[in-house]
Amino acid sequence: MKKFIVLFFIVVLLFSCAPGPNRLAKTANPEGKVAGFWQGLWHGLIAPITFIVSLFSSKVALYEVHNNGGWYNFGFVLGAGLFLSGGILGRKKKK
Repeated sequence: MKKFIVLFFIVVLLFSCAPGPNRLAKTANPEGKVAGFWQGLWHGLIAPITFIVSLFSSKVALYEVHNNGGWYNFGFVLGAGLFLSGGILGRKKKK
């Protein structure tokens, strides 16, 4: 019974992490703009700061839903990776 409970919680955890569709992708925002690669890169770079601000403000979102799809996502992941592991706050190898 214990194994079943552990397996159940693992399955629930894995399914809760599944991404859903972005129905607003490739559609313009109220100003008529769609975020692309460069805006995704910028949003990825400032993601840690934006996350903290989004906890206290309902007007700030971590991710732009009105984006052009794959290129925005690539820029976002690249920017977040540069900030978190390979760039500004990245670990330095000890010599």
